[in-house]
Amino acid sequence: MTKAEIVNEVAKATGIEKVTVQTVLEASMESIKGSIVKGNPVYLRGFGSFIIKHRAQKAARNITKKTTMTIPAHDIPAFKPSKTFVAAVKTNK
Repeated sequence: MTKAEIVNEVAKATGIEKVTVQTVLEASMESIKGSIVKGNPVYLRGFGSFIIKHRAQKAARNITKKTTMTIPAHDIPAFKPSKTFVAAVKTNK
């Protein structure tokens, strides 16, 4: 599902204009990104959490050149779904 499809679904379900829904959706995403960049996780009850995961330094190998290189430690954004979200997905097969 794309952002445009989400905007259409929300506009249809709420009766709010698509332009307004798109503005709110984009502002929400910017707010979430801004919080994560600052190092603060975002918790949405019943949906999940946007968190930062730390990846430790590790050694990687380039098979074609037969060399070893070090990948430095770094942080990545991650999404962790809530238990109710996971249960809903599991039962919808």
